[in-house]
Amino acid sequence: MDPKDIENRFAFHPAATEEKRDAHTSIRQNCKVLADFLNEKLPESREKSLAITHLEDTMMWANASLARNS
Repeated sequence: MDPKDIENRFAFHPAATEEKRDAHTSIRQNCKVLADFLNEKLPESREKSLAITHLEDTMMWANASLARNS
């Protein structure tokens, strides 16, 4: 693996512009809307927990994509 890739993966990537901050906020808000919908519609179960956990993963990776890539 390229050492530059390792550096990028583990570096802090602050949102340097208002546009990036807004994009991060939009991702979080839209994932929350879906989480609320799933919480309301799905029965309490392991599968529901996994769906919401994977939605958290999706939010994290989407925000990482914004932060790590110009």
